[in-house]
Amino acid sequence: MNFFNRLPGFTMTPAGKERMLLRRLPWILLLGTLLFALPSLAVRLIVEPDNVLAVSTTDIYVISLIVLHWTVVLTVGIGAFIVMVMKGPAYVADAYPLQDADTLDAPPKWKPRGR
Repeated sequence: MNFFNRLPGFTMTPAGKERMLLRRLPWILLLGTLLFALPSLAVRLIVEPDNVLAVSTTDIYVISLIVLHWTVVLTVGIGAFIVMVMKGPAYVADAYPLQDADTLDAPPKWKPRGR
């Protein structure tokens, strides 16, 4: 039994920018994380060690920015994957006969109102 019956005569859509984006997303994730971590490192090097408030505040902001970056990259990746799947081949589900299907020669079961 073949679970993947392709729709005959369906023309495939060529791959677009979603493939390029999916290939670049790991590097975007890594480089963005490293770049967003730089302010925390810079504060630790510039500010005196006894100023705990500046270091902890910067760490909180950096962590929230990194989590936001990860969320955006994940969302863009999910969207690009959906576009890639939707551009793929079309599949047809197995047909089954309907017992109470209307035929063209049978009168309709409903009557139009007002006419």
